[in-house]
Amino acid sequence: MKKYYGEIGLLITAIIWGSGFVATAISLESYTAFQSMAIRFLTGALLLILIYYKKLRHISKDLLIKGTILGTVLYAAFALQTIGLVYTTPSKNAFLTAVNVIIVPIILFIFYKRRLDRYETIGALLAVIGIGLLSLQLTGVINIGDFLSFLCAIGFAIHIIFTAKFVKDTDPILLTLIQLMTAAVIGFVILAFKQEMALPYESKSFFASLYLGVFSTCLAYVLQTFGQKFLSETKAAIILSTEALWGMFFSVLILHEVITFRMGLGALFIFIAIIISEAKHHLLKFIPLRRNVSE
Repeated sequence: MKKYYGEIGLLITAIIWGSGFVATAISLESYTAFQSMAIRFLTGALLLILIYYKKLRHISKDLLIKGTILGTVLYAAFALQTIGLVYTTPSKNAFLTAVNVIIVPIILFIFYKRRLDRYETIGALLAVIGIGLLSLQLTGVINIGDFLSFLCAIGFAIHIIFTAKFVKDTDPILLTLIQLMTAAVIGFVILAFKQEMALPYESKSFFASLYLGVFSTCLAYVLQTFGQKFLSETKAAIILSTEALWGMFFSVLILHEVITFRMGLGALFIFIAIIISEAKHHLLKFIPLRRNVSE
């Protein structure tokens, strides 16, 4: 039963992040990308402190270290994504970021000697294909922005892996709180360095930034941290990859974007990826595959 709670939590996270594409676009009408990031992380952290202030006395040195590591990795991944977007197209940036769904099992195999789960690996590959069909506009040119976007994908993959490892014996709320506060502190240090501390007020962009802070950051990362307590890293990455699918849904619903055949095909690939990853134990009964002796 706990596994299903984890899956539901991560699916809600992906839906919230999908809706965040629209909110981010509105936020960036008045704020720079780094200002928007600092606002969302600070809002998320302050909200958690306001709700769970009684838990603060339970913060240990070990928890502080884990949360600081996660917050640093999280901000670095966002920063690489933001800088990469300056030099490449939004579609390539989104696609290369989503490649983290493949990077997760590769990192686990190389550094942790984790055997590749064939069904989750197939699911991850199909998810990447689906995301590519949804978002990628091939230009035939690889530039520094593409490289930074790929580094961003590695950052998000590391964040997923570290979250799974740190949350096993840690309070998910406090772990989320510390990582968001860490990201917020780094964010405002960067703003001071870039001389962007003066934050203009424009109601539409301000409330869009608040939405990102409350839902796409505070609620979403709490749900992600809780969800990863019960699921494998690769399955978590596959479910979170549906962010692209939900982003398309909300773009159609709110921004009236037109669905193309390729977008529909991409959505189908992502759906099949989820089914294969989720139903692998049932598939074993009908699709016998040669196993290694060690299995």
